Amino acid sequence: MSTAYLAAEGHEERLSEELNRAGVDTSAIHGRLFITDVGPIDAAWAANTWFDTRRLPIESIGDAARRLRSRQRSWAMYAPVHRGRAALISEKLPPLSGRPLELGQPAPTSPLGSWTLLDPDVMLIAERCSSAFANGEVPLAELKVGPPNRAYRKLWEAFVDLGRFPEPGDDAVDLGASPGGWSWLLAELGCRVAAVDKAPLDETVAAMESVRTLQTSAFGLSPSGVFDGRPPKWVCSDIACYPDRLFPLIDRWMVLDPAPTLIFTIKFQGETDHDVTDRFRALPGARVRHLHHNKHELTLIVGG
Repeated sequence: MSTAYLAAEGHEERLSEELNRAGVDTSAIHGRLFITDVGPIDAAWAANTWFDTRRLPIESIGDAARRLRSRQRSWAMYAPVHRGRAALISEKLPPLSGRPLELGQPAPTSPLGSWTLLDPDVMLIAERCSSAFANGEVPLAELKVGPPNRAYRKLWEAFVDLGRFPEPGDDAVDLGASPGGWSWLLAELGCRVAAVDKAPLDETVAAMESVRTLQTSAFGLSPSGVFDGRPPKWVCSDIACYPDRLFPLIDRWMVLDPAPTLIFTIKFQGETDHDVTDRFRALPGARVRHLHHNKHELTLIVGG
């Protein structure tokens, strides 16, 4: 059996570099799917990891569908080639919902496998994958009224990935908050929000009763001065800065007792720095992932 890594769209080169650094051969490529003969590694730039993959010869479209249905109910198709034949197989499988998640709704828990056609008569399948969503693409309902931009979708997806959302009454700090998309989402979920930024918030967000604006630098802020010395439950950051600058900021919040859950966007300027990614990954309790709604950036989640 082998492992396959589906690169986040547009980030095939970054995933290839990451796998090569870990000693994984990336010569077997099928669209965005890197097929390897070694066990899985923690690949930040993979939208989905296919575990224990196997190749299955098939005799017909019906035979392919029967082989998949005999293993489990739900399957996600990835079809960079042989699309017409793959679509005919997919039509014979139980349909996937694909319905966007509503705010606060968790990820589905039922098993979701992945499959692709390597050749017209050969499938690659994985009954177990890292993502609960087809090809790692997390569908979120469009919230058209309230948020000043679409950045809130990154934080929303991070909560889905974490497996829990803030609870009403939680204290949350939003570092680098302007124009306020993340603060809006935290407030919408019932948090008391301290929005920290030298730049002003969108007027609608600033007027929200549970949002308090601190017009100061996130890098100079003392945690003790935010909620009268009470540690927040959440510290979130979508600051646009070089990744190295985040480490002292993260350290400042991680030492609180009890420690908050941290969700930080790691934004790369120019080339992707895999060394700095490894440093973030080495933080205690840390996970680093490219979320579906990220761009040339990763999301760090610590705690939870």
